[in-house]
Amino acid sequence: MLQTHLGALSTHEGRQNCVDFGNFLSRYKACGCRLRGNGLVLASIRKQNTTGPRMYRVWNFVTNYSLLLIFGALIALVWANIDAESYHHFVEFPLWEHAPIGHLHDGHRTLTLHYLVNDLLMAFFFAIAAKEVWEAVILKNGSLRGKKAATPLIATAGGMFGPIAVYLGLALLMGSDTYEAVKNGWAIPTATDIAFSYLVGRLVFGAGHPAVRFLLLLAIADDAAGLIILAIFYPSGDLAPEWLLISLAAAVAVFILFNWLPRYMDRGNQDRPNSTWMRQKISFWPYLIAACISWYGFMRAGIHPALGLLPIVPTIPHADRAFGFFSEAEQYLTDLLNYIEHALKHPVEIVLFFFGLLNAGVEFSAISEPTWLVLAGLLIGKPIGVLIMGIIGAHVLKLGLPQGMRTIDLFVIGCVAAIGFTVSLFVASVAFPGGPVQDAAKMGALFSFAAAGISILAGILCRVEKHEL
Repeated sequence: MLQTHLGALSTHEGRQNCVDFGNFLSRYKACGCRLRGNGLVLASIRKQNTTGPRMYRVWNFVTNYSLLLIFGALIALVWANIDAESYHHFVEFPLWEHAPIGHLHDGHRTLTLHYLVNDLLMAFFFAIAAKEVWEAVILKNGSLRGKKAATPLIATAGGMFGPIAVYLGLALLMGSDTYEAVKNGWAIPTATDIAFSYLVGRLVFGAGHPAVRFLLLLAIADDAAGLIILAIFYPSGDLAPEWLLISLAAAVAVFILFNWLPRYMDRGNQDRPNSTWMRQKISFWPYLIAACISWYGFMRAGIHPALGLLPIVPTIPHADRAFGFFSEAEQYLTDLLNYIEHALKHPVEIVLFFFGLLNAGVEFSAISEPTWLVLAGLLIGKPIGVLIMGIIGAHVLKLGLPQGMRTIDLFVIGCVAAIGFTVSLFVASVAFPGGPVQDAAKMGALFSFAAAGISILAGILCRVEKHEL
């Protein structure tokens, strides 16, 4: 019975008979049911503590995706400060000379370890981020749809413009030479690390506080804006936009042939035989081929190839509902998009470890103006920007705040969102060429973990009342 409900969540595989799985799961847990044999056996009715499972899922996400990243970053820091020469030799180790992909120099391409991780394998990380953004925007109950998302979206704009203003403003005050050297890094302090910000937000506000959901909406929207910024403002080479037609063609072809056409052939037939056959026999392979073509198109177009899978994500069959980034029910969705995300889980863990290892190796002697500019943008610009734009959205435009949330909570949310880390580190690696400026900016991204302590202090000073589930 449980498997029937779970299977019904798959789009195009009986979704018309799908019950509200969120309500079903809550009823299933509330009545204390458990699986025995082929059926559900009713156990004693007991009160369920939902805070434990949800908090475990958040921590599990952090341990899966972020602790390996931190471990790689720590190894890189130690290695670079003990033997910088061997570390940089490792990072730029050539895997394939005269390769079809890689850094272009002297008329040929060289595939290095750094390129393999940053430009190719990180595409899977950004694809997972794009999946969350896509569901938040396209689904009927998506978190970034409707009036409920209006104030968080406006606050997100403040959380990006504020850091940019502080970063560039302080750079101007430091003199024209400093400004010219660091101006291209303006996007580094705009990023928010979703996993760590969400974890800290729950510690500051409590699991049941409306500010936690507000923070998650802001972080997802921030990620979406970050992807756009990377694509537009940080090309990987000379732009050749005609190559994007290849990416577009791959996305359109795979959508029509393997998503829309089976559903069209199944119209009026609730058994959906063509869609089911496509899901069971063909699976993800057409989308993987399309992803490779799209990635190559991005590389040749001069747009950062780590974003090359983004056009393919919306073409993959997905459930008609999403339960949220850290929802316990999310793991039970069996549509192809969620299946691919689950399959990528462990590979992406390893990719993030190597990303930290290959990008965080900065000598402490590199700490200089860019370090403090990135930190100031995150720790000063982000909270002030979120507060000002949040006030404009909630009070000037009269869009309001979630019930139970105060205006001053916007400032605390801004402090929590100032943890940049992963995406800030990535932007620093593409904003500047390798050298002292890039190293200093990366150090600022690593130091942004200080926002966690500042957030806890801000919560105390602003007298945040924790709301537990």
